[in-house]
Amino acid sequence: MANISSRKSAMTLYASSTCIMSHCARLVVQEKGVPAEIEYYDPTDPPEELLELNPNGTAPTLVERDLVLYDARIIMEYLDERFPHPALHQMDPVARANARMLIKRIDQDWYPLLDEIQSLGDKKNTKSKKMLKESLLAAAPVFEASQYFMSDDYSMIDCVMAPFLWRLPSIGIDIPSLGKGITRYASRLFSRKAFQESLSMDEKSMMAANHK
Repeated sequence: MANISSRKSAMTLYASSTCIMSHCARLVVQEKGVPAEIEYYDPTDPPEELLELNPNGTAPTLVERDLVLYDARIIMEYLDERFPHPALHQMDPVARANARMLIKRIDQDWYPLLDEIQSLGDKKNTKSKKMLKESLLAAAPVFEASQYFMSDDYSMIDCVMAPFLWRLPSIGIDIPSLGKGITRYASRLFSRKAFQESLSMDEKSMMAANHK
């Protein structure tokens, strides 16, 4: 891996090829057309040049000259402000605050269940899988109400939801089983060019393995 100072790109996103948080950050990069170089690495064996900037070696990590960010949600917010078009948050402060609260809810309610299911063996994740599926089914009216998540415009919330929904088949939750609203919503997200370009080879394999 080349030294950061010798890179052609002034911005580098260090990312895992399977981590959902890395996927969210990569999706924002693609949605906004950010001129960033994406460096995939194994978070269990981070490169020395990354450890010099982020001693924890966590993924994702964004480096732009003297700026180093290593929280996915902060990276996403930074990119949205740094590259304002197309905006992923509405201009209205109240709408932005509400969107951030929704993302916080998703992070607190759905992401931990996904992580728990992925980390547990097949025989031990039944309860968590049931909880996640029931929670998504309860939210069905939200997905049916508009084109995207509580909006007719694609937003930062959708950048959080798309990587999450993409991983459901890999944990044994079939998206069509969640109803037409979520199925159509997921299809709209997955068909976006930016989403397809955000996928790593490992992430493409996730869905391919569930369509055999």
